[in-house]
Amino acid sequence: MTFEIRPAHDRDFFNWLPLFASYGDFYGTPVPDEKALLVWSWITDNAHGVSALVAQDADGSLVGLAHYRTFARPLAGGTGVYLDDLFVAPDARGKGIATALIEQVTDIARSQGATIVRWITAPDNDEAQILYDKVANRTEWVTYDLKVQG
Repeated sequence: MTFEIRPAHDRDFFNWLPLFASYGDFYGTPVPDEKALLVWSWITDNAHGVSALVAQDADGSLVGLAHYRTFARPLAGGTGVYLDDLFVAPDARGKGIATALIEQVTDIARSQGATIVRWITAPDNDEAQILYDKVANRTEWVTYDLKVQG
């Protein structure tokens, strides 16, 4: 499969949306229209911190996505890039797309002077962890979430 990794453009919304919705379904988190529009507004607003890459196949279809953002690392005295979301359409998996997306995010991090690319995954996402264990180091950190009630 021939594919290209490139930044997402405004015109990509309707091709990006099914990928993002499938990603949400994979994690049991529905993506209603309001949420999708909000996230897309972040991606297309250069003043917001979230950016997106897409993988486009030879037919022009989007087959993968990566959402990422820069974050401060005070103790390290530098910055990192956080890979929030990484998803490849099931019928396009095993073709190097996820690896290429991670490599492109890493190139972006390098160009920004960031010292690390960081991401998390679900403990039962075994398929993804096979790739992640090849390209990055698994950490020993434990992640916590504190829900903020309005």
